[in-house]
Amino acid sequence: MTSSGLSETEPRGNGPLFSLENILGDDHEKLEHPDVRPEGWDEEDAEREAAHGYCVECEDQPAEVCCETCADDYCEVCFAAQHRKGSRKQHVAKPLAVGEKKPSKPSQNGAVHAVPNGQDVEMEDSEAEGDADPIPPSVPISDIVLSSQPALGTDPGEWFVERAKFIPLRLTLGERKYLRLLDAALQVSEYTDKIDTLGFGMSKARRIVHQIRELCAILSGLVLAADYKQGQELFTDRDFASNAQFFQQVFELGRRHKIMNPDKMRTTYGKLVYLLQDSQTPEVREMLGFTCVTPIKTVHGLLDQHGVLDLLRDPLITAATQEIISGKRSRREIQRDIKAKERAIETLSAKYCRPPKLPQEVVRQALYSIGDNHAFLRTNRDPCDRMIGYLQQYFHPTQVRDKKNADSLAIRSGRGGARLSHDHARQYAYVMQSLALWREILHDMFHLWSLAEQDLLSETVPYRLRDTGQGLNRVQAAPKTSRMMHAILNRAQKGLGGWVGSSVIHMGDHNVPNALMFIDKYSQIYRILLPICITLSQLPTLYGSPALRAYIDAEYGSLDALYLEILGDFFRHAFDGSGADNFYDAGSCIDGRLTSAWNWCSSLEKKRYFHVFLLSGFNGFDGEW
Repeated sequence: MTSSGLSETEPRGNGPLFSLENILGDDHEKLEHPDVRPEGWDEEDAEREAAHGYCVECEDQPAEVCCETCADDYCEVCFAAQHRKGSRKQHVAKPLAVGEKKPSKPSQNGAVHAVPNGQDVEMEDSEAEGDADPIPPSVPISDIVLSSQPALGTDPGEWFVERAKFIPLRLTLGERKYLRLLDAALQVSEYTDKIDTLGFGMSKARRIVHQIRELCAILSGLVLAADYKQGQELFTDRDFASNAQFFQQVFELGRRHKIMNPDKMRTTYGKLVYLLQDSQTPEVREMLGFTCVTPIKTVHGLLDQHGVLDLLRDPLITAATQEIISGKRSRREIQRDIKAKERAIETLSAKYCRPPKLPQEVVRQALYSIGDNHAFLRTNRDPCDRMIGYLQQYFHPTQVRDKKNADSLAIRSGRGGARLSHDHARQYAYVMQSLALWREILHDMFHLWSLAEQDLLSETVPYRLRDTGQGLNRVQAAPKTSRMMHAILNRAQKGLGGWVGSSVIHMGDHNVPNALMFIDKYSQIYRILLPICITLSQLPTLYGSPALRAYIDAEYGSLDALYLEILGDFFRHAFDGSGADNFYDAGSCIDGRLTSAWNWCSSLEKKRYFHVFLLSGFNGFDGEW
């Protein structure tokens, strides 16, 4: 028996019908999808021409330049990689869609180089240059400066209204029960192992069968564990459409929990997203009779649904959602702030509740969710601010003041693993720009995550399984995430007044295959910076011990000299273009900066000052702090 809306297909040869009933039956091994050829390698045709308007090399990114000699269109990254040396280095290129591009000039290797803010920036040969694409006119750019968080006692204006559009609602106690069930089911699932593979010599038809069976097994297990009656009905009729809302809600819980807690579901979130991504394909949706995807529940959506958006404009909301940090304050001051916050929460929840549809407890939940966002920013974004403060405190933007060059940030390609060559002033600007960009990305991380899921779960943007050099990955364009990243980069460039290095943002290529990889990459920034900030903050306490003071003075000269050695090494070699798999991927692109930082982390135990990290309680970049 098939559910309503499922179409019966004609069998191939004498085989059984390709229907949901037969897929879940005992004779599923003989099924063949009528629209799919039984080939072993079924991912992409090597002889297929690139789609019109796309790069002929990667076939994933829109074409941005045309090589007049090759008569082919490339994206900026592929053109620079294909025209680095030999006779191709002399090829001349012209930009496509000149009306939407910034003025550009051909470089020595033919790559299109943008000159930000009228400054001619000289680059090393090892750096693949480019500039951030201007934001298309169709993309609305808010005039609200979201990074300027309202202070206590001031009018919040529209800051919370815009921010709340991407803040997920905190999970309730009942929802956490289903979250644990979902996480347990995903832990034992081998979904990606069976789907994202070329093995077994299996045809695409059989892989589709296995995909549906895996999806149905997970859905059936969730229903049976949550409600036996529902599970019994599911197994009897095999009609998933009647339980569509339940499945959508359970999967939405996992997505919402992950956004608010990036350090959770580290091994299961990828399975969940890829499962939902496959469920959006027409074949799967037709056989299931429903979609597994539903929009994330946000604070803005909840309040807008009940017509109480004015809560986000109320002057009390700043006090009701503030994060109370002890610091060096007295216990009396902390208790005073806690009581003030509780009074603000009670006042707002009583004023804007609309029982019975919007009870007071739900309004409190919305306020707590905004507070959770502030905690996220403190943990993830604030370490960038602290590192910028250390950079400004211990290093001069243009001068080397120490006689022994201890405060020099200059690096040279080939020395100490560096792949770039910068003098002190250039490296100072490069580090400052990288930290400022990371800060802006983390400030808008919830917004980026929302757009990334929209790209991943899009019905119109398919993915391809390709070998990217690090195994098989799902390569998929991410237009919405890419546009947002270019907006953030443009904002950072304007705020800094210039740009050192490349502005290329990898998205949907072998470096960053899809939006999930992008989000995973940048959600790890705090894992790099937070342990360093904690270690540096512990140094004065360590120096207060007579024995450790003697050790630090004998080994490093003084406490300031120790600060200078740790920070100088980090600012030099965590931003030196190293860490890539090959020479062509190394350099100063937007993603390469983070790759270099991770490469520095992997070599920390070989540093002379590693013992100081251990004395401060450091136990790794992936531990608890």
